[in-house]
Amino acid sequence: RQARVTGTLKGYDQLLNLVLDEAIEFEREQDDPLKLSTKTRQLGLIVCRGTAVMLVSPTEGTEEIKNPFQEADGEQTAHS
Repeated sequence: RQARVTGTLKGYDQLLNLVLDEAIEFEREQDDPLKLSTKTRQLGLIVCRGTAVMLVSPTEGTEEIKNPFQEADGEQTAHS
């Protein structure tokens, strides 16, 4: 079962097990599990097993920037 959960990261370990506080689950549409519904569920303090985590990203405070590894002609360069 796929779930989208947001919360405040309180801790993690080397296996990427995450501790989230004030966690909220965004429920999926019953007729189309790829779409999120407007329904949410308050979860509070939770532990997410690292093997089940697919993506971790900030929900605010980010902005898109130009790719620093892409040259003007569109080819990417290797930096070491």
